[in-house]
Amino acid sequence: MSYQALYRVWRPQKFDDLVGQEMVVKTLKNAIATKQTSHAYLFCGPRGTGKTSAAKIFAKAINCKNQVDGEPCNQCEICTAITEGRLNDVIEIDAASNNGVEEIRDIRDKVKYAPTQAEYKVYIIDEVHMLSTGAFNALLKTLEEPPANVVFILATTEPHKIPATIISRTQRFDFKRITSKTIIARMKFILDEKQVEYDEKALKVIAYAAEGGMRDALSILDQTISFGDNDVTVDNALLVTGSVTQENIIKYLQEVVNRNTKDALETIHEIIESGKDANRLIEDLINYSRNILLYKQSPESLNELPTEEFKNLSEQVSSQQLYQIIDELNQQQENMRFSSHQSIYLEVLTVKLTQQTQTETKQVASTVDNTEVEMLMRQVKQLQQQVSGLKKELQTNRTQVSNIPARQGSSASVARKNAQREVSVNIAKVVGVLNNATRAALDNFKQNWPDLMQMLSISQRAIMHVSQPVAASEDAVVVSFEYDYLCQKAMEDQQLVDTIENGLDRLTGKVPELVFIPASKWPKIRQDYLSQRKNQPVTKPAAEEPVIQEESSENEINVAQKAQELFGNEIVEIKND
Repeated sequence: MSYQALYRVWRPQKFDDLVGQEMVVKTLKNAIATKQTSHAYLFCGPRGTGKTSAAKIFAKAINCKNQVDGEPCNQCEICTAITEGRLNDVIEIDAASNNGVEEIRDIRDKVKYAPTQAEYKVYIIDEVHMLSTGAFNALLKTLEEPPANVVFILATTEPHKIPATIISRTQRFDFKRITSKTIIARMKFILDEKQVEYDEKALKVIAYAAEGGMRDALSILDQTISFGDNDVTVDNALLVTGSVTQENIIKYLQEVVNRNTKDALETIHEIIESGKDANRLIEDLINYSRNILLYKQSPESLNELPTEEFKNLSEQVSSQQLYQIIDELNQQQENMRFSSHQSIYLEVLTVKLTQQTQTETKQVASTVDNTEVEMLMRQVKQLQQQVSGLKKELQTNRTQVSNIPARQGSSASVARKNAQREVSVNIAKVVGVLNNATRAALDNFKQNWPDLMQMLSISQRAIMHVSQPVAASEDAVVVSFEYDYLCQKAMEDQQLVDTIENGLDRLTGKVPELVFIPASKWPKIRQDYLSQRKNQPVTKPAAEEPVIQEESSENEINVAQKAQELFGNEIVEIKND
């Protein structure tokens, strides 16, 4: 049989094998044991944390005739078939490559057929956030009213891209990153079973590089075993992960603390020339600086005993220096994301770290002689005199300004305020919407507006929380803002407009044109529009004698009907003169 990767061989086959997700495991086991399972689940979390594995274990458990306390037996025909991937009643779909409407419609057509072998038909849709808007809409009805013997399990690494209407119809479980301690324990168990020699420090390097993903950790471990010919050592783990040895990190930080720019640059060049990953180097430096900072504040907070070099370095560097080092490292890490010349950023970083300034107040005070102090005192007195003269001049100006008539001052102030608050509104676009506006379209937008707010980021929601649709047609919507400055900000924020259009596309299936107006201007715009329609003549046949009274009455009826259609019967009240 051909070789299989470690993460496939040691894939969890029961809930107890799913390490690091105790809350999720306990909830699912209890639901299965008490037969209180839901029709749809949403598994969210970083990659490699067990979402798809949990979905397959769940599919086995609810269909296993011999399950005990929510755990499948893994021995019956159903469990074996699901494990080997040959049971037709458990369908696994990759939404990244099957994200169209037709694929979801195919599921919707087949979901009504009863399972052939198992008790439940289980659909596992991986990376569900990749589905298109139309596909989500097609899936929505099935999730809302599924057959009794069907269970949907949706897995994703980006839940924020899933419409709120889908999330609200599922039970959501958040899979958290697995701790390094748990990952190391699992790797020890696997290596002991395989009878492979290993260095525990090497496992720590691998666990740190995995960033909370068990699958990533086992993949790196697999590479390390192959590279070292069944021998897991620290050097092999460092080479495979691209990490830097602690000796190099301590040497570099020591040179930074001592402000030795030349030697620090040489150390950086040696690290880069040895093939180490620049981003991994930054992460290792941040992690090591963080450990020093924690050790200075609370020595018992470290999980391992510090070395002598670590202790010596912690005594030489101050907490303020560590704050500056970590800030610079974070900033350069962000800059390096979009650069193909990362070595340049590392060199600039090294120069900045070695030349960063400390608080030098005491040093300045000890080196300044008495003559310089006297000179500084004279300059201070001169500045004080200048400030006193400026204060007198300012007081005189204030007195003159106060003598100006109050009415002129207030009108000027009001004019300035109005100029600042003035927001330019495209009246033609508003009228275009009102000409085709319907009450049904407005109700549709109002109904979807709360769900749209949930799709926005926190900063975008802060702008839009005082907005509401006040008129709408099939292809456009007028949005009113309670505050003028937020309306202006929304008009200028193209990213916000794009996000709203995408959200409305998901919720309504259309991308309407957005027209933003301040709430203070909306009543006048609406009144002017209704008055204009009232004054428009009604076209009559040529043979008919035009009657002013009848035309006026008919126009009033048309205007009243249009107003009710736009704004609703509860807002518009018709009074006869």
